[in-house]
Amino acid sequence: MMDVTSLQERINAVFPEVLISCVLARGELTIEISAEKILPVATILRDHEDFKFDLLLDVCGVDYSAYGDAQWQTESATSTGFDRGREDHIEHKIRWTKPRFAVVYHLLSLSNNQRIRLRAFCESETMPAIDSVINIWKSADWFEREAFDMFGIVFAGHPDLRRILTDYGFVGHPFRKDFPVSGHVEVRYDSEEGRVIYQPVSIEPRTLVPKVIRNDARYTL
Repeated sequence: MMDVTSLQERINAVFPEVLISCVLARGELTIEISAEKILPVATILRDHEDFKFDLLLDVCGVDYSAYGDAQWQTESATSTGFDRGREDHIEHKIRWTKPRFAVVYHLLSLSNNQRIRLRAFCESETMPAIDSVINIWKSADWFEREAFDMFGIVFAGHPDLRRILTDYGFVGHPFRKDFPVSGHVEVRYDSEEGRVIYQPVSIEPRTLVPKVIRNDARYTL
């Protein structure tokens, strides 16, 4: 069995012209490829003798539209502490140049006891799409449906791509950064009509960053 550093070297050797990046951080290996290469790369990762990533643990979508747009150093800080959410005139922004939507796959090799993260960016922002890997790993079925439901990412070739968590008549994709936290509509039962109806949401938008009370007697000696 190869250690994670040897695995990184072997992946770089097998995919010399395909990889966008292959990064080892905190003991975890993340490789990035273009969306159009997902099927051949996934097939090799599953079948190659040195890899044997025969189990797909998870597929998730990521929306990078607001990445780096914060009052803290996104690349180096943990987004916690007393400075979070403070009002000042200092801007700490990460210059994001990659596409907005990405699909992330977490793979496990049972025989080699290795894990890897595979990330592919969807080129289009209006209609993000990528090939389905359901014919490579059957477990991708509901994972891809969830990413489609929550992010609006289309998985080409999926045999049953429909919403899985939201209602059939739901509008929008709740995990997109531009989707309001309170949603667009709310549901209630109308006793006069004798049925459940949808109506515009009545919750007022509010700030979700908690207020820090520094002078609290509970924390003084």
